[in-house]
Amino acid sequence: MPVDLSTTLSWKSASGEAAAMLAELQPNILKAHVRDRLTVLFLGFGDAAEARTFLRGLSGLMKSAKAHLEEVEAHKRTKAAGTPYLGVGLSAHGYATLGVTAPADPSFTAGAKAAVEKLADPAVTEWEGHYQQTIDAVVLIGDATAGPVRTLRRQVEALRPASVTILGEESGLGMANANGDGIEHFGYVDGRSQPLFLTEDIDAERDTTDGVSEWDPSAPLEQILVPDPAAPDPTVHFGSYFVFRKLEQNVRLFKEAERDLAHDLGLRGEDRERAGAMLVGRFEDGTPLTGQSAPGSHHPVGNDFSYDSDKLGQKCPFHAHIRKTNPRGSGGAEAPEEERKHLMARRGQTYGRRHDDPNADLPPRLRPAKDVGLLFMAFNSSLGNQFEFTQQIWANNPAFPFPPDGSQPGLDPVIGQGIREPQKYPPEWGHNNVAEAADPIPQAVTMKGGEYFFMPSLAFLRSL
Repeated sequence: MPVDLSTTLSWKSASGEAAAMLAELQPNILKAHVRDRLTVLFLGFGDAAEARTFLRGLSGLMKSAKAHLEEVEAHKRTKAAGTPYLGVGLSAHGYATLGVTAPADPSFTAGAKAAVEKLADPAVTEWEGHYQQTIDAVVLIGDATAGPVRTLRRQVEALRPASVTILGEESGLGMANANGDGIEHFGYVDGRSQPLFLTEDIDAERDTTDGVSEWDPSAPLEQILVPDPAAPDPTVHFGSYFVFRKLEQNVRLFKEAERDLAHDLGLRGEDRERAGAMLVGRFEDGTPLTGQSAPGSHHPVGNDFSYDSDKLGQKCPFHAHIRKTNPRGSGGAEAPEEERKHLMARRGQTYGRRHDDPNADLPPRLRPAKDVGLLFMAFNSSLGNQFEFTQQIWANNPAFPFPPDGSQPGLDPVIGQGIREPQKYPPEWGHNNVAEAADPIPQAVTMKGGEYFFMPSLAFLRSL
């Protein structure tokens, strides 16, 4: 039977063409691969024939999605360590240099530099140097510890000819809070509310977390997989569009904004923590603001919630980051089932070392103002309808979502790019009182560069 892209997949019982797909798909697409230590290499091709040989050689170092899932299952049983992750993606220019038919997504064909105006990104001349160059490929090397990453990096280097140049490099370094949950540099739990494509993962979400009765995390394969047009058999060989963006976080500025908002709203004592939660939509420990007025989420972080009990934004402001970027059927512009189609599989990792505890109660002046942030990475089946839609139509759109009173919520205070206006916040959680206006939240996240890639099938790489 053909691979059914209209639904989720059980990898354990996959057979026929579905099993063949998993055996030729790169890891980290359908399910995140551990990458607490991550090296990202951006490459330029000087000679097409040598680049083909290099990519073909890399395929011999890579494992399949099926092998990755089997490693995860073995780790659950025996705690056995898995092998490191090697991922390979090509830009549209990379495909052209190789003389190979590229996937046809128009945003991919145009490249990330062409989306600057659409996404309100900084001008390309303001990007970091290596992102201003023409990037042909990206190589990701990740694992739980640094040793295997270094070893695999040396193996990659041994295959690389002089004509394949390293234009730039990034290093990811995972962070966690006291509960062991992954966090980003502002101190908030990150990585929840992912679309899930494997029935085994959906079952685990239902049975081992707070459930799936309010929010169904399942998503069909067609929301992430794309037939690989240049592979030997695109009916079973699939890939995915990969977004990479380096986002620098000015932690000091964001913490000053949290402090000033708490002051402007007259929040006192422990309720001051709600100021930051109104910007993000969750407290630092991951507790959804729409569910309760203070932190204290059970571990693991709760995610089974909707905004049905907060239709007026009296608990979680309409412009809060997680409400803007995943309105959970409450956006008001589309039917809930259409709204879900914009969600992407995020695979980001933090970068930069810091000496302060992100969750400690410290004055903002002791926080870093530069050199830390997020290596934003996400898989999509449609760049225009997923990543670009989320950034342009949701995060950067002051009119989204649509409150009942017809007002404009404003930009996403975390990743929104554009002119920032004063926004309104409920001074008391869940009370039917008049929301109070506060000064604009300064932009504390700056895009430093990026590119669009396609992560092709292993069969394609071997066939070069």
